Amino acid sequence: MKNIITIQHTQSVHHTNGMVGSWTDWELTETGKQQADNIGRNLKAELAGKEFIMYSSDLLRAKQTAQIIAEHLGITPIYKSELKERNLGKCCGKSVQWLRDNIECQEKTIDDRLFSDAESRRDEWNRLKPFFDAIMSDDSENIIIVSHGDLLSVFNSMFLGLDVESINNGEIFGLSGGVSQMFENNDGKRFIKRISDMSYIR
Repeated sequence: MKNIITIQHTQSVHHTNGMVGSWTDWELTETGKQQADNIGRNLKAELAGKEFIMYSSDLLRAKQTAQIIAEHLGITPIYKSELKERNLGKCCGKSVQWLRDNIECQEKTIDDRLFSDAESRRDEWNRLKPFFDAIMSDDSENIIIVSHGDLLSVFNSMFLGLDVESINNGEIFGLSGGVSQMFENNDGKRFIKRISDMSYIR
């Protein structure tokens, strides 16, 4: 039995200033901090009596989200570089408009890279897969993961047992501050109960 809650980090400064997120250390906005506090408060009421382990991306906006939520739950986040957002290479530190104006390759398949030094979707999948396999096979029954939109979309496909090529055809994306809940029963069948539920931020 495995219960997994994934949380997409809440509003970050890069959501408001037109800059690229990716592998940059933008902080949460005051709104983002309040959203994370609300998620923590709502999860505390919902998860009362259950013990969880929390993993988080080590990028600042995810770390801050995890820390605020973890305070409500009385747990300590474990930071994992495998949970970082996709690396978009040379556009990190630049604006979204710069990205649009300077794209080197339009992404049409999981092997395309926006920039020569960026990760492809397959690269991102391969980075996440060892972590995913480890948590699905260990003894922890209740897991919380705090990460980023692109990375969590890959996680969703993995959880459903899809292969990496499936991302060429479609994927499940969430929103900033969205909470998803999924579980695997004792027979190994997997269920997604909620996807990017935004009610937790209120």
